Amino acid sequence: MGLFDRFKKKKDEKPVSVELPPETEKEPGTVGWDAIEAEFLRVYPGQTEPKHYGTLVKWVFGGNDPLDGISIYDGGDFYHFVTFGLTELYDKQSRNTELSGYGYEMTLKLKKEGLEDPEAEIRNICSILQTVARITFTKNECFFPNEFIYTGQTAGMDSKQQSLLTGFIVVKDPTVETLETFNGRVEFRELVGMTDAELKTLKSHDSVAEIYEKLGTDVTDWKRASIV
Repeated sequence: MGLFDRFKKKKDEKPVSVELPPETEKEPGTVGWDAIEAEFLRVYPGQTEPKHYGTLVKWVFGGNDPLDGISIYDGGDFYHFVTFGLTELYDKQSRNTELSGYGYEMTLKLKKEGLEDPEAEIRNICSILQTVARITFTKNECFFPNEFIYTGQTAGMDSKQQSLLTGFIVVKDPTVETLETFNGRVEFRELVGMTDAELKTLKSHDSVAEIYEKLGTDVTDWKRASIV
């Protein structure tokens, strides 16, 4: 079983997240959440109510999804996803004053062109981000820039499993800035889709940086061909 197999819900499994306005998700004392929203509002002025998928049963209450929510901003040619939950969104809980939670949230940019069912692909990305976050929550495994996620599978990461992209590299999101919040530092680490052939060439941080430069974009495109 590859990592991708854990990204897919069983056919009869009910979704645990629903699309909700962000304000219905928040709790009192949302300083961490507010800081993330403020940074994305800086990048996307006027998008005060982006599409948002919130978790119905939170992780701390026994839910399956570790992230409290995922927002999707309109980047023009792409959808820009950002997670809420790897950092301390509410009151400060950890003793580490330098970092907020794990110190980062995940992002992903999905190219709009060529998507047959945008809503299905948006939900699919949300599922992927929840799964990657679940690895962090259950195994304490963080994902840093210039690392890669190799699944060992041949099925695509798209909702129909037809894309050549089967895994990801991790880069620092060039669109948004690192934040120094009341709860500590928050970085934004972006997943960029990679083909199996591309992933098999990666051996080190330098090799990830090189293929990212060769790709020339941080936008994940389900339709693209391999560059190796």
